[in-house]
Amino acid sequence: MSLPELLVLLALMLLVWFWFDSLKAREAGVAAARAACRREGLQFLDETVVGRGLRPVRDDDGRLVLRRAFDFDYSRSGYDRYRGAVVLQGREVVLLDLGGEGRETLPPGA
Repeated sequence: MSLPELLVLLALMLLVWFWFDSLKAREAGVAAARAACRREGLQFLDETVVGRGLRPVRDDDGRLVLRRAFDFDYSRSGYDRYRGAVVLQGREVVLLDLGGEGRETLPPGA
C-alpha cells in the first residue's frame, strides 16, 4: 500500500471510531436524562437527546477526551414542555440540568 492509501484508510478508521463513539455517548446521554426524569417524577419526552456541542477537553487525569453537550425535553404534567441538558466528558456525566424547573441535578455519586 502506498502512503496516500494508508492515510485514506486511517481517516476512514478514525471516522468509523468517531461514529461509534458518538452513538455510545448519545446512549449514555439518553440513559442519564431518563434516570433523572424518573428520579424527579418527570416525563422524559421523545425518548431522545439532541447534540448541542462537542469539544476536546482534559479530564482529571490530564487525558484528552471529548466533552459532548445534549439537550432533551421533559414534562411535569404531559401538557407542558421544558428543556433540560446533559453534559458528558468522555463517558462520565459531569452535569445534568433540569433548567425549566429552575434546579440543577448533579450526576449520581457526585
